[in-house]
Formats: sequence, structure tokens, C-alpha cells
Amino acid sequence: MSLSVHIRKKLGEFQLQIDFEHPQGIIGLLGASGCGKSMTLKCIAGIVKPDEGRIMLNGRVLFDSDKGINIKPQERHVGYLFQNYALFPNMTVEQNILCGLCKEKNRQLKKQKMEDALGVMELTGQRKLYPHQLSGGQQQRTALARMLVSEPELLLLDEPFSALDSYLREVLQTQVRAILGKYGKDVLMVSHSRDEVYYICGQVAVMNRGKILNIGKTKELFADPGSRTAAVLTGCKNVADAEKTGEYEVFVPDWGISLKTKERVKDNLCAVGLRAHYFNPKTKDNQFPVIYSDERDDPFETRLLFRYTSQREGTPDIWWRLPKDRRPADMPEQLGIAPSNVLLLYPE
Repeated sequence: MSLSVHIRKKLGEFQLQIDFEHPQGIIGLLGASGCGKSMTLKCIAGIVKPDEGRIMLNGRVLFDSDKGINIKPQERHVGYLFQNYALFPNMTVEQNILCGLCKEKNRQLKKQKMEDALGVMELTGQRKLYPHQLSGGQQQRTALARMLVSEPELLLLDEPFSALDSYLREVLQTQVRAILGKYGKDVLMVSHSRDEVYYICGQVAVMNRGKILNIGKTKELFADPGSRTAAVLTGCKNVADAEKTGEYEVFVPDWGISLKTKERVKDNLCAVGLRAHYFNPKTKDNQFPVIYSDERDDPFETRLLFRYTSQREGTPDIWWRLPKDRRPADMPEQLGIAPSNVLLLYPE
């Protein structure tokens, strides 16, 4: 699969400016609510028309403002899974799935495809039920089945797990990942959940105010997000302005400390990030005196809040997260962090 998207569209206070190429696999669009993620999907699907630009899928032009091309949604061979699944309420599971097979003229083949979809999605026992009689997970699998039986070239998933409770969300993430792997479809998935994107997507594009800030392999981008916004979206809790003081050294004014880095520091450095899981009292590098501030217990982790002794008043506490069974009896006098875990952040 080859997807090429280069579009512009005015969105309230900012403009959607999307430029990316996606050769294959599952890519996630990660960003805060209102940044333009869902609008990007709607433009690709043909639900919304961009102001200008070009969209191509597997060599076919879906939209080209210069040439006046704007293929109808039903002719784009793109499957779109809405946040609320958009099932027909007066139709059974079976009937909803058959809607995705409306172009199949062979009755026997249509019936076989529908039976196969019911089996793969584990919905055979619910085939005669209506959407209001289904659980959230069953509704989602019905919508996926209806989309997949039409054999689209590309799947667009718009916050597919946002309407589910936390337990069901995790269960269905595993199921959907397996289903997508079985069908071998290329996917563009919108999410504001870093955990979802990290688990499901091989690649990720981080978005902010209508623009893609960074795009790359998921694990690599999480390890080196590149910008302040990308660091926050990928879960970094400790971010502060910083300035370059050496080839492998930065100074953080708010914290009153200098940090050694593994990566060479560029001249346009603007901030650093320290992930909450990476502090360690035994790490000798970047070790500084700290003061206990507060704490919060999560079900399986402890979140200790502390401040450097040289930290400016009025600046946010720093997070240290660790498993409950590793929580020290008393706050260590000093904490360190490896140079390789100092995230160098640059202007967007």
C-alpha cells in the first residue's frame, strides 16, 4: 500500500497542513483533542473536501485541487470506522455486515463472506441481535466486520476505543491488533492515547494544531520525541526549558542543575525531558540532592513528587514513578538519571 497525503484546510483558529507518505503497515496519528486528527481521516475518506492539495492511494488520485479531482467516498476503496461505530439501529448484526457486501452480486459468495466475518469476529451467537442488545465490544467488532468484508485498500480508525471502559479497552486492543494482523490491511488510526498507539502501531505521527511535528517508528519516536509537544504527548511528565552549555551538557534554569547528555546537543536546544520511570538513587550520573514533596498511589505504582534543592520556587514538582514493591521507606537524599535518558527537545 502507498498513501500520499499533502493537503491544506482552514480549521477555525488554525490551518490543517498535512504532509506525509505512508508505504505500509499501521500508523497512528497521536495528538490532543482538536488538533486535526479526525479531520485528516475525513479528508482521506472523502467525507470532507480539503481546500487544496493532493491525496493518492496505491497510485490512484483520490483528490487533486489543481486538476479538479475529488473521488466520491464510496469509490475510494477506503474503510472508515467512526468513534460511535455508526451501526444501523434497525438492523441485526447479520444485516449490518451484509451492508458491507452490497456490491457482491454472487449470493452464495456473499453468504460465505458474511459467515466468515461472523466467525472471525466471534459474533456467530449474536447474529440476530440488534445494536442496542450488544456490548460495546460486540458493537465495535460488528462495525469492523462490516468494514472489512467490503475489502477496502485502507482502513481508517477514528478513536476506536474511546467509548469503552478501561478493562474492555485493553481486551479489545489485543483483539483488534490480532484481527488487523490476520487481514493484513494497512491502517491509519487516530488516537490521543499514547498506550494505544505504542501497542498497536508500528509507526506514529505526532500532531499539534493541524501539523505533523514528527513521524517515525513508534519505539524510536518515543525514545527520542524531538520536541516539547511530542515529549508530552508520548507521556513525559518532567519537561523544562534548557540551554546548551557544552557539547554534551545542558543547564535547566528552573531546576538549577546541569545535566550530562549522551547525544550531542544542538545549538537550538529549547528544553529537556526526563521520563518519570528513569530516576534511580543508585545512578551516579546526573545525581543531585532532592526534597520529598508529595505522593500518590496508583493501583500498581507509586508516584513520588520531589523537588531539587536548587529548584526555583513556583515551578512544578518533578515526578518519579516506580512499582509499589520498589518504593523506598524514605525518600532518598539524592536521585540520578542516566545521560541516555535525558531527552533533548528542539523548536517545533
